[in-house]
Amino acid sequence: MTVTINGTTGIAGVDGSAATPAVQGADTNTGVFYGTDIVGISTGGTERMRVNASGNVGIGTTTPAEPLSVIGQLSVSGASGGFLLRSRNTNASSSQWYSPTVGSTRLYDTTNAVDRLSVDASGDFGFNSGYGSVATAYGCRAWVNFNGTGTVAIRASGNVTSITDNGNGDYTINLTTAMPDVSYSFVVSARNDGAGSGGNWNAVVKSGTTPTVSAVTIVMGPTNTGVTVDSAYVWAAIFR
Repeated sequence: MTVTINGTTGIAGVDGSAATPAVQGADTNTGVFYGTDIVGISTGGTERMRVNASGNVGIGTTTPAEPLSVIGQLSVSGASGGFLLRSRNTNASSSQWYSPTVGSTRLYDTTNAVDRLSVDASGDFGFNSGYGSVATAYGCRAWVNFNGTGTVAIRASGNVTSITDNGNGDYTINLTTAMPDVSYSFVVSARNDGAGSGGNWNAVVKSGTTPTVSAVTIVMGPTNTGVTVDSAYVWAAIFR
């Protein structure tokens, strides 16, 4: 193959390969090579980066489908030594993920120069949605809305597998995925239903039972009779 070197075309007439680049220095397996509508860069005889006919750049891939496709780990550092990744533009109103300094234990998402989300070293997720600042979010780990009369029927739920009917106004809520421990907070309420249901209405964890990581037993009924009564509307939730 003829190699042409002149002021118009530069170096032309040879493509080379990843193993033997067309443009190389003293290291003959490191440099730039060409193919049909592609330009590649290789080191040690292996392709490391490619620009294809669509202008897409691939690092660690020979088939980039996006303007920049990276297969493997991407590391970005800011001027202060921490992590910084901006989207769309470089001004203060851009959206960005950043970690303030090297060794920082929290990663932030910021828009319009205000922190909106964060993840700390423990994996706890925080956000600012009416809190006034980013704060750790404590989620509802399980909830249920069910009809406790006749054959118990769940209307809707999250992380609740079933309801066990133990008798009038006496139910066990069984969880699909267990809690990490029993140090959770539990709330329950019910509509005032049933015979003899006058007076105040109680919906509480059943006396003599201990909530477990997989279930909690509740009872309900009027406080003035001490008798448990079924309710057509029972609501319960667990927070941790």
